[in-house]
Amino acid sequence: MYNVAIIGAGPAGIFAALEITSLKPDWNVILIEKGQKIEKRKCLLREGYAKCPGCKKCGLLCGWGGAGAFSDGKLTLTPDVGGHLVDYMDRSKVEELIDYADGLYLKFGATDEVFGTDIKTFKELERQAALAELKLVHSPVRHLGTERSLNVLKNMQDYLDKRITILNDVSAKSLIVECEQVKGIELDNGETVCAEYTIIAPGREGADWLTKEFAKNKIGMVNNAVDIGVRVELPAPVFEPLTDKLYESKLIYYAPTFGDEVRTFCMNPNGEVVQENYNGISTVNGHSYAEKTTNNTNFALLVSKKFTEPFKEPIQYGQHIASLANMLGGGILVQRFGDLLDGRRSTPDRINASIIKPTLSCATPGDLSLVIPYRQMTSIIEMLKALDKICPGTASRYTLLYGIEVKFYSARVKLTNELETEGVKNLFTIGDGAGVTRGLIQASASGVYVARTICKR
Repeated sequence: MYNVAIIGAGPAGIFAALEITSLKPDWNVILIEKGQKIEKRKCLLREGYAKCPGCKKCGLLCGWGGAGAFSDGKLTLTPDVGGHLVDYMDRSKVEELIDYADGLYLKFGATDEVFGTDIKTFKELERQAALAELKLVHSPVRHLGTERSLNVLKNMQDYLDKRITILNDVSAKSLIVECEQVKGIELDNGETVCAEYTIIAPGREGADWLTKEFAKNKIGMVNNAVDIGVRVELPAPVFEPLTDKLYESKLIYYAPTFGDEVRTFCMNPNGEVVQENYNGISTVNGHSYAEKTTNNTNFALLVSKKFTEPFKEPIQYGQHIASLANMLGGGILVQRFGDLLDGRRSTPDRINASIIKPTLSCATPGDLSLVIPYRQMTSIIEMLKALDKICPGTASRYTLLYGIEVKFYSARVKLTNELETEGVKNLFTIGDGAGVTRGLIQASASGVYVARTICKR
């Protein structure tokens, strides 16, 4: 019998375990992770495979550290982006949690440097963005880089391995709920874990499982916005006016034709575009490193759309769009912006004749207009033209667009202000997979918050 069982070893689950072991060192805690230990995680595509083999458990997404392990490790130190924790508690409380979680990252080896703290510089860039009808969000960033991120996560793994029980390569099959109270978890290896409290932190990779499991147990959920878009790749000098000063810029635009919100996400100066595999569906993402650099910068443009009743399937909607791209290109599609505007597909010859060399060499030249709905595509085009006003060259005919980038947030779970699931006692749901957060630092903060809540009971 465990005091606490945690599903998922992403930042939310890891930080919950760190805080519980700090406050209650004598408690029995078990952490269940479907992937491997950090040192055993690998991606065959990154190791020389020409095409993504479609591993059953994607090495970039599953395992210790979650999807953030191989990301560039950006900690956005503000409540204004990266999640919805301010919906559950006072802003000052979220700020305290973010500061505390950031301190733990530093304790385990994160770099000291924080970008975007010069308010005078930010105000000038904010003014330039406003002239282009763009909103620049103040978001100081601590950048670890993929290499440092892996070291930090390895240090956390080694620390917790001596203090709690960690199961790797084991998945949670179903929750055990009796009389509206969680009793434990049934695992896919046939074993049962009994625990007084259960924390569900499956990340985006486990969002589909979470949605189905909660529907089975009649746990209430509400629709989240669906984020669908592309990853943009362009020469690094084009965005240097922003990246040299802020490293990552969070820009929001309300596209004039439909009024939909378009935002930049996960900006990677001198980084590379990467392919991920969500349960057999290939999607695109971006990484940047502390030591290794490329000549390109990449970032996502995501169109957020919140649907009303009777729509209840945000994950399936995103999977469907991504599947269309996979169907046409056998994986990830890439298209030059000029070809998109001209209404023609990109070809290998056209890509090779560009001034930009794609960092994701396995992407198939094609036509994204056959995949992305007209509404979202129109908004993306309008956003690129707006960005061109503050960073000339963004809307170049050579700019590369990769698709599809989609964020698999489940419908948001109905939670109390303590992040406890409504209707099932002692069951807490946190992190990106629950639709509560959208980034490393708020996911980490949510783990700290529920750990403190549980330890007080």
